[in-house]
Amino acid sequence: MKCTNRISEKSLNFRLYRIIYEFPFHDAVYRRKDVKQMAELNKVSVDDLKVTGKRVLVRVDFNVPMKDGVITNDNRIQAALPTINKLVSEGAKVILCSHLGKPKNGPEEKFSLKAAAARLAELVSAKVTFVPSDVVVDDTVRTAVDKMQNGEIVVLENTRFRKEETKNIESFSKDLASIADAFVMDAFGSAHRAHCSTVGVTEFVKETAVGYLMQKEIKFLGNAVENPVRPFVAILGGAKVADKLNVISNLLEKCDTLIIGGGMAYTFLKAQVLFSLMRQYVPCGRAGEYPEIDRPLSDEEYDEAEQYLFDSGIEDGFVQEKGSASDAFIPAFDGTGVV
Repeated sequence: MKCTNRISEKSLNFRLYRIIYEFPFHDAVYRRKDVKQMAELNKVSVDDLKVTGKRVLVRVDFNVPMKDGVITNDNRIQAALPTINKLVSEGAKVILCSHLGKPKNGPEEKFSLKAAAARLAELVSAKVTFVPSDVVVDDTVRTAVDKMQNGEIVVLENTRFRKEETKNIESFSKDLASIADAFVMDAFGSAHRAHCSTVGVTEFVKETAVGYLMQKEIKFLGNAVENPVRPFVAILGGAKVADKLNVISNLLEKCDTLIIGGGMAYTFLKAQVLFSLMRQYVPCGRAGEYPEIDRPLSDEEYDEAEQYLFDSGIEDGFVQEKGSASDAFIPAFDGTGVV
């Protein structure tokens, strides 16, 4: 059976997709991108901006849990308040943008930020105006921004109502920048995503900075990872392994114990089977049973393991045993230091 040069993204693979620690921000926000010096980054913060009378676009994380149109937990809105209140108190015209959920078919009412804006209005003393727009930024929004008084807040509609958002397409980035004199990034939970509202907009706004939530998380993360109190235990969960493989690889060099939970634990169980295969001299595509494996491996699993090693520079036609190039990855997946 001939191995192809492709592995389905839906199946397990061992490529590292992104390093979450390398926040993809504009250099005006982060002068340096060396994660080992995150705690001491020369970063521009919201305290460095002169915002009185300026339109300040703030990327917040209002991706709150909802049930039947009602917010069930407002912690993320609460976390954004220090930055919002700081800007309001200094007379900025504060424009907030965020995503909510994963709209797949364009604008959907259940993913609207209307409820988040209403909750924000209950938490701040400033006037809060929600401007619904299926395209997020249009003439209605621009008119609302033009009418803003210093210290007022406008909340935009879900940024993911625009399909360009997740693809970081320039047209939407320019739309967001067109209503702002300055940009503040304060959505730590979205900081690893190169989207229009997190990265693209910074190319078209002269003044960019991080908010208080970002500052706090960066400082904590930098100290916790680079100068940890030992024993250092890291716990990771969730379902999307592709988003976390580089983080896991990074943490394995630093922590004493790494605990894997959630849905992605099943991916590691599957990986253990494949790496058991890698320790054998097995021709590509041949099925068989081995002492370490309690069932025959499928042709797809063989092909997957073979393709991974092929991509790693291993000679085509067989899977190498331990000691090959695959050995560098084996400790990360065979349980050594991983719970």
